[in-house]
Amino acid sequence: MATTADFRNGMCLDMDGTYYFIVEFLHVKPGKGPAFVRTKLRNVSTGRVIDKTWNSGVKVEEVRIERRPYQFLYKDEMGYNFMHPETFEQISIPGETIEGVQFLKEGDLVEAMVHTASDTVLTCELPAHVILQITYTEPGVKGDTATNATKPATVETGAEVRVPLFINEGEKIEIDTRDGSYIGRVRE
Repeated sequence: MATTADFRNGMCLDMDGTYYFIVEFLHVKPGKGPAFVRTKLRNVSTGRVIDKTWNSGVKVEEVRIERRPYQFLYKDEMGYNFMHPETFEQISIPGETIEGVQFLKEGDLVEAMVHTASDTVLTCELPAHVILQITYTEPGVKGDTATNATKPATVETGAEVRVPLFINEGEKIEIDTRDGSYIGRVRE
């Protein structure tokens, strides 16, 4: 058991059988009345963020989480199959628990949050930025727009992203996996 004094960003809590990550917290000591802690919690299964206020010193149930690296192997009807790079242990993770799954390609390394007591995967995160090749995009036409014009492009994983008009088929681009936005062109 932990108390509100032990709160830190990234800590995982068990509230009524549902797991939440602490996104941010703030200890508040008002001039009148008892101190309290204001938190933003992200539901592990749905990703929804909620606000919760705790009285200072309240005991909470902390969940022990381990971050483990896994390498993506292939996708089948069971889900996405990964291998631990050191132990060669293979696991299958459902696509709903992987953030940015549309940018996942064979051989990519991800970081899985594993509940240590039950050894189950809670969430799986891709690196913040990935480099992918454009497989299809319409040719850009100069002079059609004033500024910051974008067009749809399909990358090698099948995901569709918005790219500037000067990007052509076959080029490699860097993508932010958190929101799917174009970062820049990659020169080799």
